[in-house]
Amino acid sequence: MRTQVAIIGAGPAGLLLSQLLHRQGIDSVVLESRDRAYVERRQRAGMLEQNTTDVLRDTGVGGRLDREGLVHHGLELRFGGAGHRVPITDLTGRTVTIYAQTEIVKDLVERRLADGGDVRFEAEVLAVDPAAPSVTFRQDGTEHVLECDYIAGCDGFHGVSRPAVPDVRTFSREYPFAWLGILADVPPSTDELIYAHHERGFALHSLRSPKVSRLYLQVAPDEDLGAWSDARIWDELAARFATGDGWELREGPITDRAITPMRSFVAEPMRHDRLFLAGDAAHIVPPTGAKGLNLAVADVTVLAEALTERYASGSETLLDGYSERCLRRVWRAEHFSYWMTTLLHTDPGATPFEHRLQRSHLDYVVSSQAAMTSLAENYAGLPLK
Repeated sequence: MRTQVAIIGAGPAGLLLSQLLHRQGIDSVVLESRDRAYVERRQRAGMLEQNTTDVLRDTGVGGRLDREGLVHHGLELRFGGAGHRVPITDLTGRTVTIYAQTEIVKDLVERRLADGGDVRFEAEVLAVDPAAPSVTFRQDGTEHVLECDYIAGCDGFHGVSRPAVPDVRTFSREYPFAWLGILADVPPSTDELIYAHHERGFALHSLRSPKVSRLYLQVAPDEDLGAWSDARIWDELAARFATGDGWELREGPITDRAITPMRSFVAEPMRHDRLFLAGDAAHIVPPTGAKGLNLAVADVTVLAEALTERYASGSETLLDGYSERCLRRVWRAEHFSYWMTTLLHTDPGATPFEHRLQRSHLDYVVSSQAAMTSLAENYAGLPLK
């Protein structure tokens, strides 16, 4: 078997890269270890920067996004019993959109298959050879070797691609808290996301659709999910979102719940020989800044541009600069995500002095246009170029 680009992983990064290459006449094969149903129901973040929505539209998969996505022009920081709006569009001229990652994956799978794309589910990758580029995989009990010009490792944090990069340098930070996230069949209590800082811990009110809410609570990393009844979850959310103006949190049936650990992680370089890492295979951010999916889209957009130049002109200049270019954006997003996380969460090990500094910083952010603009620029997404 042979193709021009072998893509490992059928998440948003791998599928989008395949679609971007297809539109430039470049062949690819996408290999995914899970079945299609599993891939299309994986719950992940759903806040899209304008860069991301622009790329999806340009790639031909923006129809349902435009019909069903919830466009936001601001967000709220809530602390001390009061809310403070950050007017993102007024400050940056950009918007953010709420659209579930599961729906992005469904849209991309449908588009790739409709265009005759080769997306192979239940294809377990066994080995990656970055030098004489090839991928060995098993499907239906038979081993195959897929030869190619280049390999894109879009297979996530636990995938096989990153271990194939020798002497990779890693940088990481574990946080002393996690998120308990829920989906609830109840209309959202807010039109824009609420990021709440409270002495009992952080809380986030997000939206999935006009009828479904997505909410999060800061908990301990070793929290027992079974100890959280529906009533306890709603009571804790209400306490952390409480304001002095009578704002009320709507409650409804909880349909899904999970605990997500918080970590920052970067692997350098993002390229070895003919293997290129993208998305979670190369970096992880805490979800506070909503950068994970958007970084993955930025990575594959840069990679698709570089591969297009290579096949059009023979030049590998952009391919040679892939890792450095992506890592500049990655480290900016890592810092912003770290900043948002430490600004809003309650550190169980912090001293009273540090708690007062944190509150002072929050007061500054919502009272300074310069500080608010910096938050808005990073949240809405810096330009790709």
